[in-house]
Amino acid sequence: MGRVIRAGQCLQLIAYRPLPSQQRFHALRARFKGFSGPIGSGKSAALCHEAIRKAYQNPGCMGLLGAPTYPMLRDATQRALVAVLDENELPYNWNRSESFIELTQCGSRILLRSLEEYERLRGTNLAWFGVDELTYCREEAWLRLEGRLREPKAKQPSGFGVWTPKGKDWVHRRFLEATTKDYSVVLAKPSENRHVLATDPDFYERLKSTYSDAFYRQEVLGEYVISNGRQVYSPFSHEANVASLEIVHSLPLLWTLDFNVNPFCTLICQRVGDTLHVVDELVLQGAKTVDMARDMDDRYGQTAHGLVIYGDATGAAEHTSGGSNYKQLLAQLAPEKWKYIHLRVPRRNPPVLERVNLVNGLLETVDKKVRMKIDPRCHWLIADLEAVQFREDGIQVDKSKDARRTHISDALGYLAWEEFGNKQRIGESHSHDDVPGAC
Repeated sequence: MGRVIRAGQCLQLIAYRPLPSQQRFHALRARFKGFSGPIGSGKSAALCHEAIRKAYQNPGCMGLLGAPTYPMLRDATQRALVAVLDENELPYNWNRSESFIELTQCGSRILLRSLEEYERLRGTNLAWFGVDELTYCREEAWLRLEGRLREPKAKQPSGFGVWTPKGKDWVHRRFLEATTKDYSVVLAKPSENRHVLATDPDFYERLKSTYSDAFYRQEVLGEYVISNGRQVYSPFSHEANVASLEIVHSLPLLWTLDFNVNPFCTLICQRVGDTLHVVDELVLQGAKTVDMARDMDDRYGQTAHGLVIYGDATGAAEHTSGGSNYKQLLAQLAPEKWKYIHLRVPRRNPPVLERVNLVNGLLETVDKKVRMKIDPRCHWLIADLEAVQFREDGIQVDKSKDARRTHISDALGYLAWEEFGNKQRIGESHSHDDVPGAC
């Protein structure tokens, strides 16, 4: 099938096999519209096809396609847009240095922008804009973009976004609780994407063994989940998750760190099949990196174990003296005491809710499977799992009530993300064949 888009006297045939929700999204005529859906619902494809259509409908004008962070823009949004352009043989020039794509048939430009530093959006007149993974953006970024919709030559000025639900946040308030006709939204249905199911029929069912109940309802069913309470790690229970553990000497030690000074919290874990064993914790008050390295050497060195190090990405930042925390750590660990030492730290930390939900999925999945066991000697971690709460918004972790809390559970989240996280999921990027969209 195909569909014609028009720019002046120019006609262009676009590959067009929309899913029902995608079709409803493209048909909306509100000035600001949204596409809310679970993973695999074709949000990225819908975003890119809508952007191309708006570029052709507003020839010679400038639009903007944005994402919450630059890595998400580069790895997902930008990549998906270029794939649609190439597959439909739409002629374009890509100015990488200034980060924009010009569609040569209609003379329109698509700015590609990260929305982290949203104050930089001032001064740009736009005919339209679109935002990927809107729930991971600040509301201020959306408001700045709304204020830039003032291109005098624009024939159909509009703003649009796509997202996975994240509770009753600002996106929910603005789009789903809206009382003005300027806002409209389409809610995609779970398991609607026939293209994903055709290639992987068990895609959604398999996630039941990975996600917690609340996270499954949000990510797979596309529901706006409101927690019944404020406990962050609500699936945790002593009966299911706490058990005496022995170190498996054939497996490496997984050591994860949070570089808070007081307390300085670390966990020693092992991955046993598909289960995470938290076998011990090292917590030092008022300690430096060298102190923690010596303590680790003294307790677990000379055991013929390999050592894999995880932790807070900010620990890789260079200091004025001594290098980064990780460089100091590697310099202080005694290499002769370890079979090998590997470092597994991302360039940037995952979003807080992502690692929280991943930890909850290890504590108990939606199908009641327990994939994390914690030794009772881990008093600090157990206290965190029992006590850490969300703020009143149900989205942000409350770090203000007790200075001792959240640090060691953060360390657990960093390791869980590297070992068990599906890092493609945020800002998903699929091939055009997997998740067709519509223009």
